[in-house]
Amino acid sequence: MTIPRNGRRWVNWGGNQQSLAVDVLTPGTVDEVAVHVKEASETGRRVKVVGSGHSFTAIAVADDQRLLLDRMTDLIAVDGPLVTVQAGMPLWKLNETVARHGLAMPNLGDIDAQTVAGAISTGTHGTGIAHTTLAACVEGVKIVTGHGEVLTFSKGDDIFPATQLGIGALGILVEVTLRCVPAFTLLADERPMALPDVLAGLDDWIPANEFVEFYWYPYTDRAQLKRNNKVTGNDRRLSPFRHWLDDEFLANSLWQGVCRLGRRVPAIVPAVQSIAARALTARTYTERSDRVFCTPRRVHFTEMEYEIPRAALPEVLGALPKIIGGLPFKVQFPVEVRFTGPDDVWLSHGYGRESAYVAVHQFTGAPYEPYYRAFEALCRPLGGRPHWGKLHYRTAEDLRPVYPRFDDFVAVRDRLDPARVFTNDYLDRVLGA
Repeated sequence: MTIPRNGRRWVNWGGNQQSLAVDVLTPGTVDEVAVHVKEASETGRRVKVVGSGHSFTAIAVADDQRLLLDRMTDLIAVDGPLVTVQAGMPLWKLNETVARHGLAMPNLGDIDAQTVAGAISTGTHGTGIAHTTLAACVEGVKIVTGHGEVLTFSKGDDIFPATQLGIGALGILVEVTLRCVPAFTLLADERPMALPDVLAGLDDWIPANEFVEFYWYPYTDRAQLKRNNKVTGNDRRLSPFRHWLDDEFLANSLWQGVCRLGRRVPAIVPAVQSIAARALTARTYTERSDRVFCTPRRVHFTEMEYEIPRAALPEVLGALPKIIGGLPFKVQFPVEVRFTGPDDVWLSHGYGRESAYVAVHQFTGAPYEPYYRAFEALCRPLGGRPHWGKLHYRTAEDLRPVYPRFDDFVAVRDRLDPARVFTNDYLDRVLGA
């Protein structure tokens, strides 16, 4: 189905990317996807899949044909721990679906609005040294290639590690098989601490806890440490009022107002950061795993996130206060830090090494480029790899040295999409034209 409509204009969640498509395609079956791609291949047109718009890069910008998988969001099969879904299924629906079968994703990021295809294709990740990106949970994929062919790949196929995390360059994901785990409950422990104390304790906390992350509040020495671990009983749940107060009112409604005020009166931002950091209170509770991992995010922002070797984290955090202090504007959002283990997915940020992920943010509409460029200049010489869905300024020339299988991935791209049906300016920049 092709729908030229006023909805041809698209803006991403962060408000920093937009495009005007010639046509909007809304297929409901794999065969319909294949027909659209084959027609595009034969007529020299381009097709770009757009998910929920939660990437901050131009990875989903479509200036010719935009393809939506909104009609392809169903469960296909459950076979033990293996769950096969249509690739347009959003993560929140995936979590509810697998929970009904007594299963869960082993790890998740902190937003559940992304589609399965978008999440695995950009390297969405959570935290935990025994975990990597969501792409590492993929056991099989069904893809429509640039020729309009429908192919399946699974573990053991020579190019499978390319298809697990394909940044939209190899084809259109239409079905994904994920390896889940038995459903589990998490005990969440969240507490404010001095940043030096957090850094001093990381080498002990990371191996001792399954999931560890923290936030640092700029212009202060304060942080919030989060440690989540599996438990057998769900007997310490937050009261409805505490959940509303913390996750709805303080983290969204009030924070939105604070950010808007800070954008109008930048001079108050350091004081606000200090008050916010010291107003944090500790909380410990139990809940179903995905409800701990994922939290509401209604205050929109832009973001850059860099994966760096874990050993480089002290250098990065030691330099960030000077970078932030020298900016011609104020930074309103905390800096997020997470940790993962190594994997073998070719374009995974954590390929072959233990990783620290450092994410910097700015409120939507606030200036960010000098901040992000300075942060990138700090991480790049340390071997840093930018998150594929978060803002960065890298090119194929300087990404190739930090990804050992980069040229192998490009060779798969040449094989599956030789006419570049799925390309756009972003992919030409990061993979080569």
